[in-house]
Parts: sequence; structure tokens; C-alpha cells
Amino acid sequence: MRYVVFDVETPNSRNDRMSAIGVVVVEDGMVAEEWSALVNPETWFSRFNIQLTGITPEMAARAPAFDELWETRLGPLLDGGGLLAAHNAPFDMGVLAKCLRAYCVDWRDQAQYVCTVQLSRRCYPHLPNHRLDTVSAYLGLRLDHHQAGSDSRACAEILIDCLDRGVDVGRFCRRYDLRAMRTG
Repeated sequence: MRYVVFDVETPNSRNDRMSAIGVVVVEDGMVAEEWSALVNPETWFSRFNIQLTGITPEMAARAPAFDELWETRLGPLLDGGGLLAAHNAPFDMGVLAKCLRAYCVDWRDQAQYVCTVQLSRRCYPHLPNHRLDTVSAYLGLRLDHHQAGSDSRACAEILIDCLDRGVDVGRFCRRYDLRAMRTG
């Protein structure tokens, strides 16, 4: 089974553009590929998001915009097949859907995904919460939180651990309507 694990960072509270993305491809229970990049969101940055992610408008201004990354790297990764995965996946799926719409990228109407928050609740019910930093600390994972590459890697490691524990991922699959921008 192939999983495309991803994490996005946003420049402001509208959550309709990306300022960074991280992608980790998991095949046969192992990390097969990793990629992350800054994204020029072509919009404003809030002070809160700058402090949270460390990404400034000046850093992002030198990065490619979403449509360029889609054509050169992100689209081919997602078109390679596999189940999408993210930690608090409805958020990341929503940002992806909004970027696809904003840049008039016609990808697909719906995408299947799994949320590692849900998987971690099943595998580690004793934890006080299932935030990425909490689950990462429990598993002893290195995490530079709110850095898309690090967050996507931690999410992939959580997914792999849940798979190793025998969780039935199929029971947690959801379908995201990319046109309506909601889980269907």
C-alpha cells in the first residue's frame, strides 16, 4: 500500500493558501520519498503565523507559487496513487482544496484520506491528547513542530507505527470532496 503523507503551513488564519508543504511517501510500511518546500502564497502574512512557523513574507517571496509547485513536484507526487494522510487531515485537505481552486488546478473531484489523529486515538488511547507533538513525544520522534517537512515526517512515522500495531486503516478512510471543500 502507498500513502502520501503531507502537512501544510499557512500564512494567515484564512487557511486558503500555503506558505510551506511537506510530503512523505510511505510504501510497504517504509519511507520511500521525502520532499518539502516553501510556497509563495501570494497573499498577506499574519504576525501569529509568522511566529508559529518562522516563515516570513521575505522568505516566501523567493519561493515558487502553488501552481508552479503543483506542475513540477506536488502534482506528480499526488498523481502517483496512494491514500492521502495527514495529522488533523480535514485542515490540510481543506487548504489543498482551496489552493487547487484559487489556482484553477483541475485535479480530481474527490480524494480519499486517512487522519493520523484518528489512528493515534485508536492506537494510543491512554494519551492525554493526540496532538502531533504529544504523539511524537510518546513515540520518541524528533519533531520541529510547525515545520512542514518535520511535521509530515512525524505524521508518516505515526502512520507506520499504527500500521505495525495492526490498525485497520480501511476503517478510518474518509472521502474529501475537493469541489465542495468538505468531508463527504
